[in-house]
Amino acid sequence: MEIDSEKILQRKQSSYESLDERFEIQKEMYRGQQYSQIYFARLHLMRTLLHSLVPNWKPHLPVCTVLGIEKGKECVIIGTLYKHMKLKPCILDEYSKERSATPLVKPHNFMHPDDHLVLEDESGRVKLGGTALPPAAYVTGVVVALHGKETSAGEFFVEDVLEAGLPPQVERPLDLNEDKYVLLVSGLGIGSNSSNPLQSQLLVDHITGHLGDEEEQGIAAQIVHVIIAGNSVEFPRKLFNGQNLASKDQSTLSEPVKELDILLAQIAAGVSVDIMPGPNDPANFSLPQQPLNRCLFPGSAAYNTFRSCTNPHSFDLDNARFLGTSGQNVDDLDKYSEAKDKLEFMERTLKWRHLAPTAPNTLGCYPFTDRDPFLIESCPHVYFIGNQVKFGTCLLKGSEGQAVRLICIPKFCETGVAVAVNLRNLECHTVSFGTQI
Repeated sequence: MEIDSEKILQRKQSSYESLDERFEIQKEMYRGQQYSQIYFARLHLMRTLLHSLVPNWKPHLPVCTVLGIEKGKECVIIGTLYKHMKLKPCILDEYSKERSATPLVKPHNFMHPDDHLVLEDESGRVKLGGTALPPAAYVTGVVVALHGKETSAGEFFVEDVLEAGLPPQVERPLDLNEDKYVLLVSGLGIGSNSSNPLQSQLLVDHITGHLGDEEEQGIAAQIVHVIIAGNSVEFPRKLFNGQNLASKDQSTLSEPVKELDILLAQIAAGVSVDIMPGPNDPANFSLPQQPLNRCLFPGSAAYNTFRSCTNPHSFDLDNARFLGTSGQNVDDLDKYSEAKDKLEFMERTLKWRHLAPTAPNTLGCYPFTDRDPFLIESCPHVYFIGNQVKFGTCLLKGSEGQAVRLICIPKFCETGVAVAVNLRNLECHTVSFGTQI
């Protein structure tokens, strides 16, 4: 089959700028520092922001510290939420002398009707009451401003809540008249039982224009960028038993990465591709995950179109700002709070202006001392999360004209589904690959 090389070449005209620098751990050195410092950095920056919003929200009320609250007097307090959870797993329970009645099966969600919220700042902490702040919708680590008063029982009765809201967004030019697509894929799971090599090859052939007729190739030519959002490989768990690996086991371990490199090299030969690490990939466990080592990809790394990126990952492509993760941040929110779907969790992280509020409490992260890299200072145009059970999307609009395309990317090895985003209008659709006759 002949391929119209002109069409394939046209898609290379796209400007790309990586914004991953804040997620890179280069000069930082672990010297036994505690996690309190990342909370202080988060509170300091978010309090400054919320303080500036209070005069428009409650102009007649004073802003107090937790220790400055006077009984019965209405005021505004700003601090970090802590969620007291009855069912939250505790590492100390494993070493408890007494046998606990805790069930051995891990629940999907650790919510309990008795959960309650506490607000704390540098001066102290206070238990929160009232229905304005439902514990089910919040998690530990979110910084908010609260309007209320202290009751005789010593609780702070919350009457109203102020969240930071969507951050400012860079405007996009309106003269985009050309369809250009970014293809989002996640959970290739090469090496897993559910992985289908033929399905993965169909995906690669579609991207490179080796699939279908001239019309199909024309669609492939409009793909200007590919993002692989985590969990690209999976290794047999039985190999990780702390013992030295036999030579046949070593080849079993390297096989999925070799197979991934072959697929990536085919993609990188025709279009730029970003690969992000996920929880199953050979990268550090805690967020921000650092780029997968280029020596794992000898074939792909030869192309300047191949980029190994951090997780979270952020970049500008033709004036559209992308921000995304391999899914850990939202999956963790799903364990410790409730929402109607994953898109609602994504919406909350944008309104809280924080990608991973549960880090470092229940989500592993590096103990930064002077900054919190997960704060969202600029509103993305596309916000995606990988490794989800099913595809989901919506357009979130902010009070200042912001518009964000939210996307849940399904696991490719289980669904055979990738997601294409049109840079012209930020609309998106799924691309399905099946191998059943």
